[in-house]
Amino acid sequence: MYPNPIFAREQTTLLNDGWEFSFDNVTWQPINVPFCPQSKLSGIDYTDFIPVCYYKKKFNLDDVSGRKVLHFGAVDYRASVYVNGKYVGGHVGGYTPFEFDISQVVKAGENEIFLVVNDDEKGRSLSGKQSLKRRSYGCFYTRITGIWQSVWLEDTPEKYVCEFYFYPDPTNSLLKVDLTVSARGNYRVEVLFEGKEVGKKQGKIDYRKTIRLPLSEKHLWEEGKGNLYDVKIIFEDDVVLSYFGLRTVEYKDRDFFLNGKKTYQAFALDQGYNIDGLYTAPNVAFMEQDLRLGVELGFNGIRLHQKAFDPQFLYLCDRAGYMVWGEYASWGIDYSNLDYYGQFIQEWQQVMKRDFNHPSIILWCPLNEAWGQPEDPRKIRDVRIVDEIYHFTKKFDATRPCIDVSGGHHGHKTDVYDFHCYEDITEVEKHLALFSEQDKLDVPLLYCKYDKLRYKKGAPVHFSECGGISFGFAGADRETETVNEGAVQFEDAWGYGKGEVDGDVFVSRYCALIELISKHLKISGFCYTQLYDIEQEQNGLYYYDRSDKLTQDQKEKIRKCNEKIRKAYQADGYEV
Repeated sequence: MYPNPIFAREQTTLLNDGWEFSFDNVTWQPINVPFCPQSKLSGIDYTDFIPVCYYKKKFNLDDVSGRKVLHFGAVDYRASVYVNGKYVGGHVGGYTPFEFDISQVVKAGENEIFLVVNDDEKGRSLSGKQSLKRRSYGCFYTRITGIWQSVWLEDTPEKYVCEFYFYPDPTNSLLKVDLTVSARGNYRVEVLFEGKEVGKKQGKIDYRKTIRLPLSEKHLWEEGKGNLYDVKIIFEDDVVLSYFGLRTVEYKDRDFFLNGKKTYQAFALDQGYNIDGLYTAPNVAFMEQDLRLGVELGFNGIRLHQKAFDPQFLYLCDRAGYMVWGEYASWGIDYSNLDYYGQFIQEWQQVMKRDFNHPSIILWCPLNEAWGQPEDPRKIRDVRIVDEIYHFTKKFDATRPCIDVSGGHHGHKTDVYDFHCYEDITEVEKHLALFSEQDKLDVPLLYCKYDKLRYKKGAPVHFSECGGISFGFAGADRETETVNEGAVQFEDAWGYGKGEVDGDVFVSRYCALIELISKHLKISGFCYTQLYDIEQEQNGLYYYDRSDKLTQDQKEKIRKCNEKIRKAYQADGYEV
């Protein structure tokens, strides 16, 4: 599989092997890239703060003709890159891809990449759920530093494809392609479905062109069925491989529609961590397993939370017909200070550019719980940051809905009002009853009292974080029980709800919550927290190593509960 399957060239060479790592640029040791040095799979397994570190790698080139492009999938946080002792460029942002044309500095034979990474950016960097303390705590986990996605080298001709954006049109069986190339020349776009050509367009292009390409066959991207079309974009001698899904997404009144069909979002929260690789999955099979775990419990999508996920995982969701929220690692900077707006936008735009063509992404959610600074209550979130991020997102991509801030504080404009609530089920019932009876959304932290903003009646609503019920603790709260061999033991293990050792009690509480939500059909979906445990936060449906907390019968009850609410929503009714 290519590092980025939605923008791939056959002339791609992975550069993940043979790296060396240093804390001081003096003493060097091997490191397994793309695993960060804090992870076990890196071979370093050093979890203390790493303010600066260094990487180097040698690679050979037999042919230096053409254009050589060095790609990094993600490096946390500030990277400076040298090739053969010459500076080729820098990048700021721990979650976004970057590339450098190194054609002028490489040579036939042995070459060397040297990378300096600065990660001493506390309070100034978008860091997501990475802990600001030495140890993990609360809902903050082990830090990430340095390379954590693949590194690769691409060969391209002198004239090459720069970027492209797909705009599928199922109604007219059409694909619109906004194509940008590096020069004037000839292009050809070929579309295939299961190996059969279903569309082709060719002609001349002068740097940029919008291409309308009729499709002879119509296969919708839908729940549980990816139906991906393969695309080959040819510009002069450059060939880029991609794909798309034929689908539309929108909210009409209160309801979410996929391809014009009212669709309920029954999601689980996935934060993209694992025991051995932290941010980086051990392999593609592990990513496939994560997707399968959600499907087996009756979820039809997943909220990929507080990070930009590996493009290979998005490809698996595309292929499976599994809906996704496109989010970012929005925590880490001061939202009371307008100076940080530009920093966020720079990184967020890179995420949207990378992921725009993924059909599984049904909406954008740039910010999460932008309330201010938890450690300094005097700092109140500047609503202008929220408002401008929303407007920027919609200007970049008008084809998807956008939630300005998941869970609050919402700003002046959002396509969906979503809320988080981990209160006792009796309190949840009060909130939902008030909403259903009076169309009044009054959940703690949803609005900032200083902004005097409130829910606009009739707008779409999503219950985007709920549950968080702890059970099957692997830490001190489970002293008398047999600890699952693969579970991580933390003395401060916790969850939002009271811990329950008994899986039957947990399933009963889970189903009671989902059935309560299902009675309120003004709500367009829910997201349960969370799919699996992460370190001390042990409120997952699976253990951190993805082994079962629940029996097969208990999992089946959860699956039926989730599928029942999905069917009820589409039928505008529910029977308990």
